Amino acid sequence: MVDPVIVIENLSFRYPGTDSDVLRNVSLTIERGGFVAIVGGNGAAKTTLCKTFNGLIPHYWSGEFAGSVTVDGIDTYTSGVDELSRRVGYVYQDFQNQLVRPTVRDDVAFGPINFGRDSHADDTEDAMRHLGIDHLADRYIWQLSGGQSHLTALAGALALRPDVIVVDEPVAELDPARAEEIYERLAELNRDHGVTIITIEHHAEFVARYAKSVVLMAHGAPVWHLPIDEALQRTDELEEHGIPAPQSVQSVRALGIDAAPRTPDEAAKILAARGIPADAVQPAERPQALPGRIVATVTGIQHGYKAVGGGITPVLQGLDTTLRSGERIALVGGNGAGKSTLLKLLAGIIVAREGEVVVDGRSTRAVSARVMAETAAYLSQHPQLMFLKGSVRDDVALFPRSRRVPDADATVERVLDRVGLLPLAERDGRTLSGGQQRRATLAIGLAMRPKLLLLDEPTSSLDIQSRDDVTTMLTELADSIECTVVATHDMQLVAEWANRVLVLDGGRILADVTPRELFADSALHERVRLRPPQISLVGRRLGLDPVPLSVAELVEAAQTAPVPRSATAVA
Repeated sequence: MVDPVIVIENLSFRYPGTDSDVLRNVSLTIERGGFVAIVGGNGAAKTTLCKTFNGLIPHYWSGEFAGSVTVDGIDTYTSGVDELSRRVGYVYQDFQNQLVRPTVRDDVAFGPINFGRDSHADDTEDAMRHLGIDHLADRYIWQLSGGQSHLTALAGALALRPDVIVVDEPVAELDPARAEEIYERLAELNRDHGVTIITIEHHAEFVARYAKSVVLMAHGAPVWHLPIDEALQRTDELEEHGIPAPQSVQSVRALGIDAAPRTPDEAAKILAARGIPADAVQPAERPQALPGRIVATVTGIQHGYKAVGGGITPVLQGLDTTLRSGERIALVGGNGAGKSTLLKLLAGIIVAREGEVVVDGRSTRAVSARVMAETAAYLSQHPQLMFLKGSVRDDVALFPRSRRVPDADATVERVLDRVGLLPLAERDGRTLSGGQQRRATLAIGLAMRPKLLLLDEPTSSLDIQSRDDVTTMLTELADSIECTVVATHDMQLVAEWANRVLVLDGGRILADVTPRELFADSALHERVRLRPPQISLVGRRLGLDPVPLSVAELVEAAQTAPVPRSATAVA
């Protein structure tokens, strides 16, 4: 018997000042105890839909609201946000804005204390422990990395022990191992405690492994709501909406095998019957640039942040490296490894306590950040911080116009077109979806025409099509940008784009390798909490050496390998 916890009937919603509905005649039922993934391209109104579950729409974001939303029998239109928050825990895409107290413990305890729960202390400690942040309990919020901040926001939602938890982009800014832990924790809450879990997700591999059902959104309405196995069979339709199938599914489908494996292990078992030789992968290595001119040097860097009680919390310790033209560098490592700090040092936004950073022949100690911006452009991992003007066009134009760059307006138009934002150019960047904001910040960086481009989590919160667009744009920028450094947890971006990987751990560079070397080193993965792309894991399960970096490499290896008779029935 169906036991609905959320029922939506004929829901439409329009933001003030817009010409069309964002949500369009939505009808949807979510069963109690479900684990639902809401997927779709950027701008499909996934976040807007979920904000109706806890009453933020229409009570906080006002607009034209029609239809009805009920949560556990309570009408969200006639009830208050405070009442609904006891039933629906929410972790927002812009999760930094929901951290309101000085320390991690204070913030996690904020909800339970304000609701007068006698169990607030135990609820707080349990939430932090389950998410592995109890060691950060007394850390100040401003000291946290992006991933640590995300975990703190999730812990605050868990501490309220709600019936429904909505997480908008659960793995944004989390290292791959921590992302897996987040989903394991959500699965535990769903399985062992009956909590209904709703995630907004672009990573198909997590959808495949953990969701029980999938809602595909497009143009402000559900296209369908299907059980996970049936949803995974609709790979073509998902791809049309910017959600390609997981690499494990792509690999078997590309070989004509009618199956939808949900994990790399399942895919490897299916492919093993084809008898792919261990040396079948013949990699066409990404061309390594000849040693180019030195763009930047980092020498003897020691840096940390001052704690409120005195002393310094170390972040980078004795770090040395050299960046050269032609390099596409990925910075990887766990949350708090110092990736963002290193980018800011290279941009001259902060100056190291010890050591020296030289960019294009100039020490960042001798040149202001404003002047250094002419050479090194830094794009924040929090895109909303990049919007200072009233429209995307004006934000993109801010640097070239202020520096009186020749043909500044033509440059702005070309950049906006390149990132696909001309139709949204007059919108305030702060009103865009998370994925659209990422594209807008990339446009801001491109318009600066730097020699050194520094990007912090550029693909976080992007649908796969937008992520692929970013990868393509970064590749095409080689003719105008000498060196690009990307701090990322997106291992597929590392595999497809980088030609050099710097692995940070404990404030030092633990390894300086190629992507293929990185994904072949399981000991290194475990130490720094990395998870290779699914296709590399499939290759390792099959014993392939070297490991494949793309579905195309694995498929080519399988197609050129002799197919044993035992594989005929499988294929």
